[in-house]
Amino acid sequence: MSLPRLGFIGLGWIGAMRLEAVARAAAGEVAALCDPVAERVEAAATAHPEAARFAEPAALLAASSSLGLDGVVIATPNALHAAQAIAALERGLAVFCQKPLALDAEEAGRIVAAAGRADRLLGVDYSYRFTDGMRELHRLARSGELGRVFAVESVFHNAYGPDKAWCHDVAVAGGGALIDLGVHVADLALWVLGHPEVRAVHGRAYRAGAPLAGVGIDDFATARVELDGGATASLAVSWHAHAGRDCVIRTTVYGTAGGAEFRNVDGSFYDFERARFRGRETQVVARESRDWLGRGIVAWARRLARSAAYDARAEESLVVARIVDAIYGGRASAATSPAEAPVGVAPAG
Repeated sequence: MSLPRLGFIGLGWIGAMRLEAVARAAAGEVAALCDPVAERVEAAATAHPEAARFAEPAALLAASSSLGLDGVVIATPNALHAAQAIAALERGLAVFCQKPLALDAEEAGRIVAAAGRADRLLGVDYSYRFTDGMRELHRLARSGELGRVFAVESVFHNAYGPDKAWCHDVAVAGGGALIDLGVHVADLALWVLGHPEVRAVHGRAYRAGAPLAGVGIDDFATARVELDGGATASLAVSWHAHAGRDCVIRTTVYGTAGGAEFRNVDGSFYDFERARFRGRETQVVARESRDWLGRGIVAWARRLARSAAYDARAEESLVVARIVDAIYGGRASAATSPAEAPVGVAPAG
């Protein structure tokens, strides 16, 4: 089985980290590098001198056939994801995209539809799925060991906001803490339960303690998601919240026979532990550190080596986008009829 030849579009901190994860795991060939900042391209080329170099994504995509590319990795500002992903898919390339997949559900739907038409693999960087702790929570919730699971809480509070200017421009970022961190907590809550259908979303986004009317650069958001079968997911995210530490990352599963939690340790962004709950008893059963970083893109690259064909799991990102839309105030794409989409999401209330 030959390694997929990959092009990397966007070589900032996240893009460079994902590139090195693929190279370190020998999961793909680094065949092309692209970033408008020449210094970033040159830095990546130091370790990968054989890779072609580009300043513009369009030039990389135009050369994709001659370079023999199988896929591209997109780690650019949010507003660029849709155009870049669709252009790549239309050239027959698989795509791995940094989260969020798009600015809203309408854009996400166009990307997923393009992947389906092209019959090409589409992945999104939901990195926390690939921690050992979240994998075990997923297994526990689905195995029946916790009894009937009826509630999930998922939170991500960050004492820092992004330091990139574009993250605070709604036209480029698509929102604030909610679209930045909310896609993670929504994804984890649905994934751990096996993606039941979403029945309703009730939520609100805030800026400086005041509710936002529509989309903006929010710094706090909270929601209740009602799911098919009666389970409920509670979500909360923030930038600059008074959380008492650098960050709080936690997903908790409640069942009729027990509970389990994946949580960060001492405010760390990288160190986690998993706990089991029985009544008033808590047992910490496992800890893990940075070695989970990059597992998501490595898994995508290895799947691409087996098959470039479309995987319907890409549609999970569309559901996440609808939830985000609903919390922002019921944007048109959040109330898509069941005839047009597999999941109905009610406007926020």
